[in-house]
Amino acid sequence: MSNTHHYSVVIPVYNEEEVIPTTYARLTSVMRGLGESYELIFVNDGSRDRTYDYLRETALRDSHVKVLDFSRNFGHQIAITAGMNAAAGDAVVVIDADLQDPPELIPEMISRWKDGYEVVYAKRKQRKGETWFKLATASLFYRLLRSMTDVDIPVDTGDFRLIDRKVCDTMNTLSEKNRFVRGLVSWVGYKQIAVEYDRDERLAGETKYPLRRMLKLSLDAMTSFSQKPLKLATYAGFTVSGLSFISLVVTVCMKLFTDSTVAGWASLLSVVLMLNGFILLILGIVGEYIGRIYDESKGRPLYIVRESVGYHEEQSHIAVKRSLPR
Repeated sequence: MSNTHHYSVVIPVYNEEEVIPTTYARLTSVMRGLGESYELIFVNDGSRDRTYDYLRETALRDSHVKVLDFSRNFGHQIAITAGMNAAAGDAVVVIDADLQDPPELIPEMISRWKDGYEVVYAKRKQRKGETWFKLATASLFYRLLRSMTDVDIPVDTGDFRLIDRKVCDTMNTLSEKNRFVRGLVSWVGYKQIAVEYDRDERLAGETKYPLRRMLKLSLDAMTSFSQKPLKLATYAGFTVSGLSFISLVVTVCMKLFTDSTVAGWASLLSVVLMLNGFILLILGIVGEYIGRIYDESKGRPLYIVRESVGYHEEQSHIAVKRSLPR
């Protein structure tokens, strides 16, 4: 590595007008303190408040700031992808705008990168200001995902991480639609290390990951990195079929060799309804995978950039070009 480097910081934003001035100020203070060149890439994911207006004004007065404005809301993971597509740095940092992840940790991450690590991910020791339900479900999700995949996805981590240029280039070749970025970073491999920290409360605004979006992210992660749900459905099908066959044999034997009869229409109806529900559940699992195959087959770009600010004219559509299907 050379003695001087250029860093890219990717910040996906959605309706963050209350916190974005503070985010910009803290990131600028940290990056200026490094004494090396940098760029702040804000990806506006279809915000409906004044987030984009502030970012545009900031980019016009600060040459370090670049802004990609999506034509609509494409999702947090896609916004991160767009920022990686547009990043030009020797190292690329991904951080959310809500300041739960402290920008002041970036110098330590860069230090570990200079030690030779190609991925430096931030691992949470504590999560302040979050409900017991959020903490419990997050813990369950990461441990369940890790047990169901062959990819070593670190627990208690988010998208806050630093990746080397070569890792970013590799990530930019992956064009799947239903993305789980932190899982993809683990999948590509390279030399990785954790930096621990205490996660702060959200500075302002509200979470952009309510239960509905968390469930979708969980499904994307499971179906992107594991076929075990399909295998479990197969095993369960064999088990139920085996039990049904045994039940049939017992019923026939009782009819032929004893005076007893099998009674109980209510219990029989309950079993039938239970099996029908089980079949529908298996069809739902299969449908999740088929739906993702359908999404991939469309060949649409991951996102559309309505406007970019801070780029030279020849670079103004760089993210759109990189997002086109290969």
